[in-house]
Amino acid sequence: MIELYQFELSHYCEKIRLILDYKGLEYRKVEVTPGVGQLDLFRLSGQRQVPVLKDGETLVADSTAIALYLDRQYPDRPIVPIDARQRGLCLMMEEWADESIGINARKVMLSAFSQNADLRTAALPKTTPDFLKTIVGAVPHEVLDVLSFGVGLGPETVKAARDAMRQNLEALCLLLTDSPYLLGDTPSLADFAVAGLSMYVKFPAGDYVNLPDSLKGRGVPGLADSAEYQIFWDWRDRLYASFRKAGAPQPSDGGAGPTRISID
Repeated sequence: MIELYQFELSHYCEKIRLILDYKGLEYRKVEVTPGVGQLDLFRLSGQRQVPVLKDGETLVADSTAIALYLDRQYPDRPIVPIDARQRGLCLMMEEWADESIGINARKVMLSAFSQNADLRTAALPKTTPDFLKTIVGAVPHEVLDVLSFGVGLGPETVKAARDAMRQNLEALCLLLTDSPYLLGDTPSLADFAVAGLSMYVKFPAGDYVNLPDSLKGRGVPGLADSAEYQIFWDWRDRLYASFRKAGAPQPSDGGAGPTRISID
């Protein structure tokens, strides 16, 4: 069986899970523990980042390389168009999703968790004691802002990321106004990249990703709940309902290898 070495809450891993589900491929998720698990992953694949796909004796790292491998190895329900122009647009849009949506989505999500106490407490596991939830929620956002600044998420960086995400969502809404998918009548790699990498801006509402129920369907205020971008979020909901399998497969601890974690 195909094995996907992953972080459950990685939006790049979600991109690959969407593709695997669309193609109807059975696979097993192996959760990687940051640190020691990544050393195990390095010994297995030669690098520390997820996702990594193991298909028999074949190992493929990087979400783009994995997507292209899956399309070559399992050509049913292709995700890369044959037509030269459509293929070029697909590959260009996938790269744009990786480099703009993927990177900026992480920044705006971290900023939203810093600013919004309700989001912070919602992200805690159900088993978290109430007193600890209260402590986490009560941390002043100014303190978290200082910590964010220390890791390169100062106000200017966050503003630039929000501006980029607004432009991205506006462009996607325009593309989807009169089209069921980004490149026409059938889904492609571009669709699955955009849908998966937007997870940090708004988490899927269904039982697709192992995260607290209180976070499902929620996201970055002003982006996830804005009527201006409803065309896009409605489209993503339809894509998930049509192709993403809810509730399966469950992450595995991988035996003696990388083990499960609860958050990326």
